[in-house]
Amino acid sequence: MSHYRFPALATAVMAAAVTACATQPVPALATVTASPAASPTASAAAEIPDTPVGRQLRWLLEAVTRLPVGDAELAGHFAPDFLAQIPPAQLNQALAGFEDMRLDRLDQAQERSLSATVTAAGKAFTLALGVDGAGKVDYIEFTGVAPASWSELDQRLRQAAPRAGFLAAELTGDGRCRPVHAVAGEKTFPLGSMFKLYVLGAVAERIRSGAFGWDTELTIKPELKSLPSGELQDRPDNSKVTVLEAARLMISISDNTATDLLIHQAGRKAVERVVRSWGGDRRNVPFLTTRELFVLKGADYPRHAKRYLSLGTSARRGYLAGVVDKVPLSKVRPWAEPRELDRLEWFATPAQVCRAYSGLARLKDPRVGEVLSITDAGLRLDRNQWPVVWHKGGSEPGLLAMSFLARTAAGRTYVVSTTAVNPDAPFQQGPVAQELLVLTRGAFGLVKSS
Repeated sequence: MSHYRFPALATAVMAAAVTACATQPVPALATVTASPAASPTASAAAEIPDTPVGRQLRWLLEAVTRLPVGDAELAGHFAPDFLAQIPPAQLNQALAGFEDMRLDRLDQAQERSLSATVTAAGKAFTLALGVDGAGKVDYIEFTGVAPASWSELDQRLRQAAPRAGFLAAELTGDGRCRPVHAVAGEKTFPLGSMFKLYVLGAVAERIRSGAFGWDTELTIKPELKSLPSGELQDRPDNSKVTVLEAARLMISISDNTATDLLIHQAGRKAVERVVRSWGGDRRNVPFLTTRELFVLKGADYPRHAKRYLSLGTSARRGYLAGVVDKVPLSKVRPWAEPRELDRLEWFATPAQVCRAYSGLARLKDPRVGEVLSITDAGLRLDRNQWPVVWHKGGSEPGLLAMSFLARTAAGRTYVVSTTAVNPDAPFQQGPVAQELLVLTRGAFGLVKSS
């Protein structure tokens, strides 16, 4: 279980994300996408000007071939404000997605800014680069071309992942998901942190029933702490956080401890009832906490995983309570290769993800909309045309998933869910995540015109 996100930074850099099951966002410097790779002969004609920004472009092309770049060297090339937004360790992780980057052509150049076409991971991007008065990089952005048709989207989706699921659907007035276009829309895929949509739904349902409120305080007990991403795991034991703050953190930065606190507060079976009532996958019972999945996949693997998977539902509940929940997090070891993606995860079809968004929308709780609107993950729809955008995504090695609900100014609501799976190897996260995001952005344009 893991998470990606694309928060917009003050420098207009985008961060994309993914770590092995730790849900930690890792910048991937991009707004996204990839058009077909430019001609290999184009790079021979590219001439880099001897200007402040040109010198930084020349350095960048060389630096990505020998990552990681040392902190001191990065400080010599990136503006302090930039590095305050994306520290050196994260910057190196982001650039790792572009380590084979080559310059195809220079599209425009001025003294302190330029745009160029580059190729990385076999895909073409437009690179925008800017420098400050001291000649240090204060702006870097990779963008690309949205698909012009559903057939182009399908082709690029197949190129992005060995297995992919996609759905673009309109939410009708009665809450149904009317498919506009789908690729394996009824096939089940792992969710990564998108499962947190169900947790948010269960919390809101329990609040509506009067069980507790958004201002109810939760205690961060040590046994409820999980692993990153997030920040609550670093707060003092037995400190307090409100339900609303935990929900904000669960969705906006995919805080795993916040998620487990909310599952504990709402009740595991309450989350399972929401999954059931929204037509979710039965394999989400028992509904795992993030801590439990970390233990099953990372502590003495594969012993706990095999034992758990061999059991029926009732016995699984007993094994979680009697064995898994007693394993200290110090026993968990990170993993970089895909593990049990089709058997040990949270699951839904793209159509079920759409129904989850429909369930959340039908709650008509302004706090739900507030929480889901904190970040658009870099989707960057025109807010004059799309004033409401909700988002949740997820990842772990071999899995990238993202989902959005967006409402037009005229009041029509659409959901787009995209999932990429490679059960045999982890993705090159930056370029693949960026391609999925641009396909998603393109899909909203296509549904709007359909």
